[in-house]
Amino acid sequence: MIEDIFREYDIRGIVGEELNERSVKAIGFALGKHIANLGLERVSVGYDARLSADELFGYFVSGLNFAGLRVYKIGLLPTPVGYFSVFTHKFDANVMITGSHNPKNYNGFKITIGTDSFFGEDLRRLGAQVRELMSSNFEIPTDISTQKYDILSEYLAYFEKEFAALKGFAAPFIIDCANGAAGVTVTKIIERLELNAKVLFPQPDGNFLNHHPDPSEEKNLADLKAAMKQDGVSLGFGFDGDADRIAVLTPRRNIKGDELACLLALNMTHPRILGEVKCSQAMYDTIDKIGKSFMGKTGHSNIKKAMKELGIDLAAEVSGHIYFKERYFGFDDGVYAMMRVLELVAKGYDLDAELDKLPRVFSTDEIKFNTSEECKFKIIEALKAQIHAGIAELPPIRDIIEIDGIRVRFDDGWALVRASNTTPVIVTRFEASSPEFRDEMQRVFLGKLENLKDQR
Repeated sequence: MIEDIFREYDIRGIVGEELNERSVKAIGFALGKHIANLGLERVSVGYDARLSADELFGYFVSGLNFAGLRVYKIGLLPTPVGYFSVFTHKFDANVMITGSHNPKNYNGFKITIGTDSFFGEDLRRLGAQVRELMSSNFEIPTDISTQKYDILSEYLAYFEKEFAALKGFAAPFIIDCANGAAGVTVTKIIERLELNAKVLFPQPDGNFLNHHPDPSEEKNLADLKAAMKQDGVSLGFGFDGDADRIAVLTPRRNIKGDELACLLALNMTHPRILGEVKCSQAMYDTIDKIGKSFMGKTGHSNIKKAMKELGIDLAAEVSGHIYFKERYFGFDDGVYAMMRVLELVAKGYDLDAELDKLPRVFSTDEIKFNTSEECKFKIIEALKAQIHAGIAELPPIRDIIEIDGIRVRFDDGWALVRASNTTPVIVTRFEASSPEFRDEMQRVFLGKLENLKDQR
């Protein structure tokens, strides 16, 4: 059903099925009318490397044009460059056509109006309007006329000025662009700052010829790890399809987003750091020693909103979204995050040695529990009721946090169970001071989920 593509944070669906000429024109028109009703008119539209990008771009801008907006084509770019175009007030709104890390037959839309993400209830209302348009005889003519705007040059100039101190930095590192959009900016930044980097798979290609563009999956980092080992290089970076997420590798670690937050905070004065519910307790405890930490909901739209409300300097998601307000604009940019990590290395920080100082914990990766869109939130609510009644199999509960799903904290660890806002799964994560307690929490909570699923 068409309304299923309107997710919590963005629009995402299968090209040729949910995303087709009629639906995408309707999305463009309905969104365009909303933007126009706000008294705005200048919209920048870009896209990532997906094979469907040109086709969907044409349909989408036809809708925007029919709504009477002034449409500017910014081309094939990482999503953060689209954000840059509105956060620097060049445009009133931005839409990036991107499937992020989804399979190559997917695509979608990330929408920013002013400096605010368009998400949640706004997206649901848009979905209802699109459904109404598609059920009528309303026809939107094809009109792909746009003005071109070179936002890339401005973005690169910003990086060249902001990171001028890194020019000629000699330490070697390797970057895996995964045939995504990152190659568009990374290669030029490396050249301008004369950095000693080897770049793997910089050519954008929607077939993703070498591996899938999702650096949160270890298997997708195999090429980067092999290149680092072969060249004897101790630092590597990987990006997702639209370059708003980053993976940072050393010979010893795949550094997660919450660990990166701890490292980056070292170079900040009294930082205010926002994490999501999946972040390690070690991150929150470490940040509180040098600044102040906050916990919020998962998802780029939720985080950007919370950053504004709480006056946050930096926010992080475990998956590799890093948001900088200190010295930047407050949105997630994988390439910018890479440059800030390079600054740390240039200042003499040993990333592994610094992370060795953190409290030792044993964490699982995200463990996904398959269910359905209809059941996932009902299961979470039933689980909450059970937890509040007590968990006989585990030690006494220290506290319960229900910001996003339910995070249950014990003296020696915590468990998180939350419904994904983008897929029909329940996401879990477990962390403890010992692997034994971590595994025990995992066994108990996954057992409860199985029982609740069977009751549906």
